[in-house]
Amino acid sequence: MTDASLPGDDKTAFIAAARSTDAAQFALITEPYRRELQVHCYRMLANYADAQDMTQETFLRAWNKRESFKGEAALRTWLYRIATNACLDFLGKRNDRTPVPAELPGAGTEVRYLQPYPDGMLPEDPQESAVARETIELAFIVAVQHLPPRQRAVFIVRDVLGWPASTAADALELTVASVTSALQRARVTMREQLPGRRLDWRSPAAHELSEVERGVVKSYMAAHERNDLDGLMALLRDDLRFTMLPDPGTVIVSARDAVDGWVRAGLFQPGYDDWRCIATTLNRMPAAALYRRAPGDPEYRLFTIAVLHIVDGTIAELTGFDAADKPWLGLPATL
Repeated sequence: MTDASLPGDDKTAFIAAARSTDAAQFALITEPYRRELQVHCYRMLANYADAQDMTQETFLRAWNKRESFKGEAALRTWLYRIATNACLDFLGKRNDRTPVPAELPGAGTEVRYLQPYPDGMLPEDPQESAVARETIELAFIVAVQHLPPRQRAVFIVRDVLGWPASTAADALELTVASVTSALQRARVTMREQLPGRRLDWRSPAAHELSEVERGVVKSYMAAHERNDLDGLMALLRDDLRFTMLPDPGTVIVSARDAVDGWVRAGLFQPGYDDWRCIATTLNRMPAAALYRRAPGDPEYRLFTIAVLHIVDGTIAELTGFDAADKPWLGLPATL
């Protein structure tokens, strides 16, 4: 990320607003940074609602500390510094890890508080605001959560935002040596968590879905609507990584085991097997919103959301989210 000049104004105008008691003018100058700051908080916290709260906290702290802005750093850097420290304060109070029952495959620590991020709330220019596809995908967000909070902050500001070590050290009140050491440790963890994936996150990648991804989503939805269990199995890899939140645990299952589990859970039981689906994207990933119609109900009601990571034309990872209490996703409640 590079620091750009203030939109529609300059540092002198911002400093003048900061020195005054004109909250409206202050908000006018800082508001254009809201979306990218919220994405930054989401990377730190993995939870959309918490990211919203910390973004609001960032603007409140910025107003209260407005006289500390001297114009020596760019406004964007100053705001990101405040946001990062607001998230660190929040993480100091949140219990970040939830144990997974030992009987589950892959048992360890999982991110039960993970929430999907609506693409409609992302900055409009992903390259300018450093929102590369890989750094908003669920696998990346989950991997980052395995880092201790301060190490997480160092990793994000250095390897995602591209800050120099000296800037990161100043923002986090660390020495340059400490920042360098924390970054090295964080990179090791990220390689362990994301084996086989591109690890150069400062070079934004194309974020449009491919024709293959669109085709797989279309086939996935059609199989649900037809109750075509064989068709569903054909779309899933045999080393599928499956998560259903807010339940704990990432489970590696075969395609057949996954579909059998859905059948046992009642997803295709007679009378409750009338499905309609719509394609969407979340976290810049292909996704399907699944709607189910119960007997006697004239409408299909939003039931769950499946976010898909597609590799070579098959679904390698499926993260399911309970659709309740997520109006911010912008999906219709009924069809």
